[in-house]
Amino acid sequence: MAGRFEGKVALVTGAASGIGRGSAQAFAQEGASVVVADVAEDGGHETVKLIEDAGGRAAFVRADVSKAAEVEALVEQAIATFGRLDYAHNNAGVLGTARPAHEIDEADWDRLIAINLKGVWLCMKYEVPQMLEHGGAIVNTSSAAGLVGMQALGAYTASKHGVAGLTKSAALDYAKLGIRVNAVCPGGVDTPLVRNIEDPGSFPPQAMPVMPRFGTPEDIANAVIWLCSDDSSYVTGHLLSVDGAMTVQ
Repeated sequence: MAGRFEGKVALVTGAASGIGRGSAQAFAQEGASVVVADVAEDGGHETVKLIEDAGGRAAFVRADVSKAAEVEALVEQAIATFGRLDYAHNNAGVLGTARPAHEIDEADWDRLIAINLKGVWLCMKYEVPQMLEHGGAIVNTSSAAGLVGMQALGAYTASKHGVAGLTKSAALDYAKLGIRVNAVCPGGVDTPLVRNIEDPGSFPPQAMPVMPRFGTPEDIANAVIWLCSDDSSYVTGHLLSVDGAMTVQ
């Protein structure tokens, strides 16, 4: 595959399905070699096969982004496999159960913060040193819930607001060092994460897009690719809504 990212290397977490898989495929379509990371091994290998069958290059690494040692090993494996790291889409995340703030289980709170927020920080912690010599671009997955409050989604909303703030702060840290850091803020996207919600009726109406369809992984992937490309070379610290007008109601 030949494209804007020929000779470059991208790392995508949460790439076994959904938004992460769409992003990994989009990077490969642009010519990048892709490190596919996830805890779901079967899905991760399937993503690699989809990329390779389409003529791209990819490798799967199992990694739990909430664990520092596994994230460090993930980045080391990316360098060992493809020799460098130019782009990262820190996308791995979980949704949790819809319930009022006082009913959130402490274990559920800790899990969401560990994966959705700490996981993004850990990824940047080990990705950035690999990019300092030659520059790079990082895109974190926040959410429409990182921009506005979402009823009954307190833990998820807190974690995604945290990603938004972390993204802005990191953008300032590295703006003079050649690394751009942005975030995508998806609204309702047709992914296994959304399809597997036990009680869709428990989610607030404000969590639904205004446009007459859910988003697709490709919608989000297009935004990620743009934020990593030279077309957005003067964009950093930006939270890009891709939400079907959810957050402008």
